[in-house]
Amino acid sequence: MTAVPAMLRASAEDWNNGDLDGFLDDYLDSPETAFVGSDVSFGVEEIRARYLRSYWSTGRPEGLLAFEDIHVRPLGADHALARGRYVLTDRSTGAQTSTGMFTLVLVRTPDGWRIIHDHSSASS
Repeated sequence: MTAVPAMLRASAEDWNNGDLDGFLDDYLDSPETAFVGSDVSFGVEEIRARYLRSYWSTGRPEGLLAFEDIHVRPLGADHALARGRYVLTDRSTGAQTSTGMFTLVLVRTPDGWRIIHDHSSASS
């Protein structure tokens, strides 16, 4: 299950390099794919709009992203559950601006692992 943490590290690198399309490639392109936070977004385009509103209002990510404490549990041959912590830091000061926990349900596809359900909650 080392492929999932590697995918998440590459995803954070895409985010930090300003590549939202690359970041979103890790989500399965399906109307059933869901992101759950304070509300629910379905499909990659709704998830894209959510990120643009919340974190990319300037056209670039407002903070640097890292994933920590990633744990992956297989759910059969082609599904997995991943959980961990996300951390956003200010690009100029390095100060932490947001952190929280995430849980992902992933499916193995011919193109690799893809997220089908993302539940992320900011710490209070």
